Amino acid sequence: MSTENLPQSPEQPPRKPRVAVVFGGRSSEHGISVVTAGAVLKSIDRTKYDVLPIGITREGRWALTADEPDRMAITDRRTPEVEDVAESGEGGVVLPLDPGNREVVVSEPGSVPKALGEVDVVFPVLHGPYGEDGTLQGLLELSGVPYVGSGVLASAVGQDKEYMKRVFTSFGLAVGPYVVIRPREWERDESAARKKIVDFAGEHGWPLFVKPARAGSSIGITKVDDLSGLDEAIAEAQRHDPKILVEAAVRGREIECGVLEFEDGPRASVPAEIPPPDAHAYYDFEAKYIDSTPGIVPAPLTPEQTAEVQRLAVDAFEAASCEGLVRADFFLTDEGFVINEINTLPGFTPISMYPQMWQASGIAYPELVDRLIQAALRRSTGLR
Repeated sequence: MSTENLPQSPEQPPRKPRVAVVFGGRSSEHGISVVTAGAVLKSIDRTKYDVLPIGITREGRWALTADEPDRMAITDRRTPEVEDVAESGEGGVVLPLDPGNREVVVSEPGSVPKALGEVDVVFPVLHGPYGEDGTLQGLLELSGVPYVGSGVLASAVGQDKEYMKRVFTSFGLAVGPYVVIRPREWERDESAARKKIVDFAGEHGWPLFVKPARAGSSIGITKVDDLSGLDEAIAEAQRHDPKILVEAAVRGREIECGVLEFEDGPRASVPAEIPPPDAHAYYDFEAKYIDSTPGIVPAPLTPEQTAEVQRLAVDAFEAASCEGLVRADFFLTDEGFVINEINTLPGFTPISMYPQMWQASGIAYPELVDRLIQAALRRSTGLR
């Protein structure tokens, strides 16, 4: 779908495409999603697009929100909530489930439902489960509404770190050592599951990184230096996901690279390097978003290393059947690049690495937002 194909009447000028920015959500990354939405709302060209901001509360209610991006910022080290900008504490927004109807409706208790008009494309800026993992993408596929970013399969693969690594391995990409503890393993025999991790540490050494298998923004991750910290780390990861991933430490420089879908296919940005943060054990949530630890853009790599990581980032994008955008994270070791993970809806705040890498590649934030919307409008929903 393109801008030129939007419905119009002879009496009226062509209407602008309508973009619904959907943010918040039920995951532990709710607050960062709200911050991202504020940045996107500020940057969408209002002469080119109409905008409808829709927030999803932590409880899952879809709410019409104020179009006031300045209220969606981190304040006093606190991330904002959808409820802070929701226009009402009751009722909700409903997307159509009929592919022939894109009319969005808002309903309030005791009131007649009100049509908000048609939506031409959804820009989801949800992070984590119930938004980035293919669930929202499946809903939009059923609704027949185009959307920014990857489809159901790629979103699910990009969210589940175990299956992401399995896909990468099958395509010949190098990944670091890891072990997975599934919920049934833990429930069936907790001591055997714990021994599995201890044996893994015996083979690969300490420290280990214990993570929720399906979360992001470094939430729920613990660096474990010895056996004494293992139980607490497992409990912290399981607070966010009953399935946990344990990774051996990969000794190398942290390198990131952005991938963006152009008309002729995906291209990679200049890479960035994440230096070890001085006040943190690793690049965790606080280092990323609260203390804003700066990355080095572009990364100080040789031309050969830059070309190699760009090639690998596009290979990862293609391996997982991604669309729109991806941030690919690597370690540069003595043996070469090892891929850590991809993020199909990466952090998109002004201080996030993905926009910074494209800024250094010659694409400013507003143009980046516009390219993503246009790429979504060019695609149809359904099998493709």
